[in-house]
Amino acid sequence: MTAQPATCELNQLQPGQQGVFYALLSGKEAMTTRDGRPYYRVSFRDRHREVSFPVWNDSPWYAPCRDQWQPGQFYKLLATYRETEFGPQLDLHNIRPVVPEDEQAGFNPARLVKVASRSGQEMYQELVSLVQQQMSHPQLKQLVLWLLERHREQLIFWPAASRIHHAYLGGWLEHVLSVAYNALFLADKYARAYAGRQPGINRDLVLAGAVLHDIGKLRELQANPAGAEYTPAGHLIGHVLQGRDMVREAAAQVPLDAELLLQLEHIIISHQRLPEWGSPKPPMTLEALLVHHADEIDARVATYYDILEQDTSDSVVTGKKNVLGQRLYKGPGTSGT
Repeated sequence: MTAQPATCELNQLQPGQQGVFYALLSGKEAMTTRDGRPYYRVSFRDRHREVSFPVWNDSPWYAPCRDQWQPGQFYKLLATYRETEFGPQLDLHNIRPVVPEDEQAGFNPARLVKVASRSGQEMYQELVSLVQQQMSHPQLKQLVLWLLERHREQLIFWPAASRIHHAYLGGWLEHVLSVAYNALFLADKYARAYAGRQPGINRDLVLAGAVLHDIGKLRELQANPAGAEYTPAGHLIGHVLQGRDMVREAAAQVPLDAELLLQLEHIIISHQRLPEWGSPKPPMTLEALLVHHADEIDARVATYYDILEQDTSDSVVTGKKNVLGQRLYKGPGTSGT
């Protein structure tokens, strides 16, 4: 009698192991090889592992993938996990959408999607308190709080990205809180180091820029169980300019000094620094420079840990096929060859 494949989680599978597991279809993209052969690039994930692989046009799964598989839906799979030179892959043997009866067999969607380590309500209240306690300029504080309150229902669960960093429910608040603390630390440090030098650092403006730098993500992204996908406005405009628009709209309700509004807008449009990353201008003020680096280091550290989590090899370093395009040291205690 043939042994039945083990029921497990995707992240528990070892190379060459076959198993039955539930997973979220987190991505599906129609693509074409250089010689014109169509295929789909699909991604399945649970909380701790995501596996992307091609579904070729001569595969029995090509038509179901094209016509039936929907990103953001959960599936039950029978598959073999493999690690190749192109990264982790799955050899599919069977797949179907999750049905209500699967809950009695152990299906739990909370185990399949990555979420922030803290509740959205808790992080939202902390961000509001930070603004109330650390910002002294009354109109600037009012504008920031007006935007936070107006979008509260979205902010408590919104992801910070569709991929790369903090790309999960609650990721926006997790990221923005961290950027705000980073920015305040940098503002205080350099205000002390360059006391008396002009121009001075406007601490309130730094905090406002840090809190609002990614506010345009509310229009750029649409949240779903997989994290997020781009809206039409996200594809065509992006979050940088939409964030500037949202601040201008807020200033029509909460009037702000024209020069202060201009500098806040500059922080938002320059925080990505490079045109290829979406910024039409580089940081040209101290406040914008500090927010850019506060944002960049938080995104990089989060990305670093995501890469380590995804790499399952025994090497002391990760592979180079990651969003940073480089190997990362995994620390002492990992075996290598």
